[in-house]
Amino acid sequence: MELLDAIRLRRTTNGPFLPDPVSAEHQRLLVEVAGRAPSQLNSQPWRFVLIEDRSTIERIAAISGESMTTAMSNGTFFERYKRYFRFSAAEMAQHRSGMLFDRLPAPLRPFTGQVFTRRGQKLMNALRVPQTLGEENRKLVAGAPLLLAALLDKAEHRPGELSAFYSLFSLGAAVENIWLTTVELGLGIQFVSFPMEVPGAWERIEALLEVPEDLDLMAVYRIGHVPPEQRRPAIDWSSSERRAPSQYVFRETCATPQTGWDD
Repeated sequence: MELLDAIRLRRTTNGPFLPDPVSAEHQRLLVEVAGRAPSQLNSQPWRFVLIEDRSTIERIAAISGESMTTAMSNGTFFERYKRYFRFSAAEMAQHRSGMLFDRLPAPLRPFTGQVFTRRGQKLMNALRVPQTLGEENRKLVAGAPLLLAALLDKAEHRPGELSAFYSLFSLGAAVENIWLTTVELGLGIQFVSFPMEVPGAWERIEALLEVPEDLDLMAVYRIGHVPPEQRRPAIDWSSSERRAPSQYVFRETCATPQTGWDD
């Protein structure tokens, strides 16, 4: 597969994985391509933990599901990310970013018009929508044959210094290498984000993984084989889900948008 094809086919896997394990060969390839990423002064600040133990995966899944339930029930999730929600195809076409609300999980769809209101939040809580979503999230994470934790060396990741930016930039490049390689290998990948949304949840995962004092746990991803019927087609670059080049590319200075590349 050409590199450009892998980039165009890159996606986030929101559905369940097959139970098939991720082979040791594929695991080794994923961390090898991560290690080939660029880093400031060849510092290579990244560290990775590969997690296959079912009990550990299930405990992380439980933390993730509980975190989603909490974030959804207290309203912090919607308040924090409401600027990314679109309520119509026309609004999506205007912004060409964010998430169309009718693609959210089915339990949320009846509340599209009132999800950001106090009344809507109370109604969702009364119907136990947060608990339903949390359980769905728990199952998704628990069903992953492999979790990958990404960490940074604190000797490089020093908040307030340029090294913090350099190390984050380098880890981003390493993870993107992993993400694109999953396409080549027929795997799916998704960021396990909800434990970051709730105070104390991330620390519980750090304890499970025995993260030492000299490392920062930055992210956890679930990885596995995607069922054929749930694989998405190649991304249509002309779709309303992606910004047109004229919306994010400028010529010579930030005052002049690039023209002629939107088709």
